[in-house]
Amino acid sequence: MKKLPDHLEFMVSETYRYFSHSPLREQKYASLYSTINVGEQPLQILQLSGRRWLAIAQCVSRILEQYDEFKLHFEISDDYTGYALSNFCIPRHYEGDLENVLIPWGLIQDRTERLARDIFHEIKDEPLTALCVLKGGYRFYTDLLDKLTTLNRFHASVSVPLHVDFIRLKSYENDDSTGKIRVIGGDNLNNLRNRNVLVVEDIIDTGRTMERLLAILKEHEPKSVKVASLLVKRRPDSTGYRPDYCGFEVPDRFVVGYALDYNEYFRDLNHICVINDSGKEKYKIPL
Repeated sequence: MKKLPDHLEFMVSETYRYFSHSPLREQKYASLYSTINVGEQPLQILQLSGRRWLAIAQCVSRILEQYDEFKLHFEISDDYTGYALSNFCIPRHYEGDLENVLIPWGLIQDRTERLARDIFHEIKDEPLTALCVLKGGYRFYTDLLDKLTTLNRFHASVSVPLHVDFIRLKSYENDDSTGKIRVIGGDNLNNLRNRNVLVVEDIIDTGRTMERLLAILKEHEPKSVKVASLLVKRRPDSTGYRPDYCGFEVPDRFVVGYALDYNEYFRDLNHICVINDSGKEKYKIPL
C-alpha cells in the first residue's frame, strides 16, 4: 500500500477527525472502507455514510491533488473485453471492422467533465491558450472547452479567460508510429510566447510524438505548458511520458472513434472502439 508523507497523513487524519466528530457518530455514521487506484498502487481511504462524507471527501481530495503521485486516473485493464457492438448504435459501414466498444460516448463525456473541473481549479484566473492537436484531438478539444466555458459561466469566484489555437501533426501510417512528427498545419506558434498553454491531444502512444512537440513548443517560450490527453496507451516501448491530465489509460490495442482514426477512417464513430484485423486490412494504405 502506498503511504502518504507524514505531514499529509496528519492533515488527512485531522480533516477526518474534525468533520466526523459527533455524539451520534457510532449510530449514524458507520465507517466503510473502499480502495481507489492512485497511480499503480491502491490507497485505502476511510469513507463515511451520511452527509458529512462529502465535506471530508472534498477536503481530502484537495490535499491529495497537490501531489502528482496521488492524482487519480481511470485505468482500463488488459483483460477488459469491452462492450458488445450490438449494445450500441454503430454505423453500418463499420460493423464488420470492429471488435468491441472500449469506451462508450457517455463515459467519455463524464470523464471529460471531471478533467475540465481539475484544469479549471488549477489554472484559476490566469488566461489559458488551449492548443488543439488536429485532427484526432478535435472532438475531445471541443467537448473539453465546452465544459470549461460552462464552468466559467457558473463560478463567480473563478474565471479562466480562454484562447484557442491549433496545430496539425503527422506521425502515423497504417497502425505504426513513424517515430518522427511533421508539423503540416496550424497557426503561428510565436503567438504562444509568455502564455499558459494547454496542449489537448487524443492519445499518447509511445510518448515520442508528444515529447517532440513539447520540445518544439519550448522554442517559442511559453509561460507554461501542460498536456491533457484523452487516452494514454500502455506500451512496452513507451518512453514513460505521462500527461498532466489523463482521461483513460488503455491497453496496447489500436483504438478508433471519437475522432481517432485509422488512415482517416472511423473519425465519424461516436464511441471509442477496438479495430479488428479485417478493418485494418480493409482500410490499409497500399505500400
